[in-house]
Amino acid sequence: MRRIYKDKLSVGLLWLCGLLSLAFLLLVVGYIFVRGVGAISWEFLTAPPRLMGKEGGIWPSIVSTVYLVTLSLLFASPVGVGAAIYFFEYAKNKRVIRYLRFATEILAAVPSILFGLFGFSFFVNFLGLGWSVLSGSLTLALMILPTIQRTAEEALASVPKSYIEGSLALGATRWQTMVQVVLPAATSGIITGIILAVGRSIGETAAVLLTAGSSLATPNSLFSPARSLSVHLFILATEGISNQRAYATSLLLIVLVFLINILANQLRRRLSRRSA
Repeated sequence: MRRIYKDKLSVGLLWLCGLLSLAFLLLVVGYIFVRGVGAISWEFLTAPPRLMGKEGGIWPSIVSTVYLVTLSLLFASPVGVGAAIYFFEYAKNKRVIRYLRFATEILAAVPSILFGLFGFSFFVNFLGLGWSVLSGSLTLALMILPTIQRTAEEALASVPKSYIEGSLALGATRWQTMVQVVLPAATSGIITGIILAVGRSIGETAAVLLTAGSSLATPNSLFSPARSLSVHLFILATEGISNQRAYATSLLLIVLVFLINILANQLRRRLSRRSA
């Protein structure tokens, strides 16, 4: 009987923790929704800002955010997945790999402001890229690279060994086994890492502000300065330009992350069904 009571108590505590997490989430989202939904309109979504963002819309910030996130993923995803494949399949010196993995974990814990300072010193000044979409996306790529690499490696390691052994036994090479067997089976985990990276890059402020700038204009090239949604939110809130529009921008960020997660989960399910 005592074990049954302990099991029920444990389950009840877990339920309580889950409900508290959900309650806090709904509280935050609900508060932002109530404060910001009044400013949401078609003009707010499609018009350029006026009076430093006090009037008009946030269309340039939406475009800038899409550019920055997309380019950072294009830079970081192939490198991160390639590094994960190398660590998982081809690296032989376990001591060196252990040090590299430790360095990757340290890199993932570095504060974003340090990435921003590095991007400002190296990309903006040393390489002469200036405050631009390219500088911001390269800096974001460095930030999300450890997340993609570690999650991709964990996804590869979770593939059953029997898949690999069966493929090699049928005469496939190590590369063919990796591309045609292991990667399709690990697609779900890799996409999960990319989703986490998207969430971090969308919400990043300090690094983007120091490397992409805060121009209110819509970027027309990789070398144009840009203001992401998170930077626009930061400026609206800290400079007291418009609290309601700051909450509206926050609400749009939440909706954007929500939609990205839905689309990514749908893609992950389809890829998982094909690989099954």
